[in-house]
Amino acid sequence: MAARINPKRSFLFVSKVLGKHLAVDPYVSLLSGAALSLLLYRELHAAQAKEYAKQSASDEQTPDIHGTRSSQTDVELEYSEDDETVNPTTDVVESLLPSVLRALTTGEGAKEAYEQLMDVQLEAKQPLSFIGFAETATALGHSMYAPFRNEATYVHTTRHHIPDLTPMIQFEEEHSHAVAHRCYAQQEGMIDGTQSIVLVDDEITTGKTTLNIIRAIHEQYPRQTYYVASLLDWRSAEHVQRYAELEQELNIDIVPLSLIKGNIAVEGQAALTHPPFMLEEIDEQVPVEWIYLDHTFQQLHDHASVDGLEQVHASPFVKHTGRFGLASADNERLDHSITSAGRRLREIRSGERTLCLGTEEFMYVPMRIGAEMGEGVSYHSTTRSPVYRTEAPDYAIHSGYVFHSAEDRSVSNYVYNIPRHGYDDVFVFLERDVRSGHLDELMDVLRTRGFRQIHVVVCGPQVEQVDGKGNVHE
Repeated sequence: MAARINPKRSFLFVSKVLGKHLAVDPYVSLLSGAALSLLLYRELHAAQAKEYAKQSASDEQTPDIHGTRSSQTDVELEYSEDDETVNPTTDVVESLLPSVLRALTTGEGAKEAYEQLMDVQLEAKQPLSFIGFAETATALGHSMYAPFRNEATYVHTTRHHIPDLTPMIQFEEEHSHAVAHRCYAQQEGMIDGTQSIVLVDDEITTGKTTLNIIRAIHEQYPRQTYYVASLLDWRSAEHVQRYAELEQELNIDIVPLSLIKGNIAVEGQAALTHPPFMLEEIDEQVPVEWIYLDHTFQQLHDHASVDGLEQVHASPFVKHTGRFGLASADNERLDHSITSAGRRLREIRSGERTLCLGTEEFMYVPMRIGAEMGEGVSYHSTTRSPVYRTEAPDYAIHSGYVFHSAEDRSVSNYVYNIPRHGYDDVFVFLERDVRSGHLDELMDVLRTRGFRQIHVVVCGPQVEQVDGKGNVHE
């Protein structure tokens, strides 16, 4: 737990597996989303079995056109040719769950558990649309979607304003420091269909965000079933009742899935302000190398964004991050790009202890690349979330720094818990190129942390000259 500098909500669950505020083995973070995919698969299988049993009971009571009834055994044999109830995948999923949960709990065997899970071809037997919530659950949603290898799509909400695109849906996260969510689902049928939707967030406390987005979707694109997946579910009985009321109001099914479920009680309201952010001595001699991977990742051109200062950013986004939607057919290409990037950066690594640092919403691709870069790699990300920090024993956030976002100077970013001399080198991942000088504040922070080498990895082309402080460009 940590305290938030936010009058709307005074607390924050600091995840040890999410890869946002705390550094983790990237395989552990990937596994957290993949574990939710196993829970969803099991839920889908149970629903299919229930529907089959219901249909079988109906067949028992309904005579055929010749006045005789099919035996239940005949129905089962006919159904078993294609149904998941007898598919060996179901048994594999059940056998994987203990090792996956063990790896998440202990951190041991995470790579092996993740690779075993990804080798299993999960088939939903129905179309599924996954939606991850920005910024914290962008990677969680993607890693939950990824094991489903057919009829699945993924899109994450975004804070970016892209004037030439109309969001499929918009909604607000009431308790957040940055409330607006936009959803740019560019592929037809991702949201504007009738398939089940899977909403993915890191934790659910009241569920208001979920109810907001369900209402926003259902008003325009009604359907029957919504799954709500999260690492933590802390809804009270009152909040659970609100889900039930919305189900009744809209005549829908809302199915919650979580790795941990419980109750919390919050007393009082903390009146906290940040201790002053003080940089230690900046080592100006730490070299910074710029690496551009535009030939590795497919780019999405012609969609400039506008930031909070009304400045236009024309650098292209990476096409398959999830911000604009992707489908199962895109996974192979993205996997190939990530493997290529990981191989290249692994050769560039100069130390045994390496930090891979994602930026804001750009989490999944850096996380996956970090997992491909060998042993001794840790991963986490910058964030927009202002978290109170103190060196008190057993408190989660003991150090942190503030700087302007490289993509939007009207927005403050933070990075937490980077120990001095805790790593040999760091790779900072940007989705796209930024203006000259816009990354200098973060570079100053990293130059106080004792890194011997700083690498800035841009997963797109060099569009605007980015120099500053002796940087080396590729």
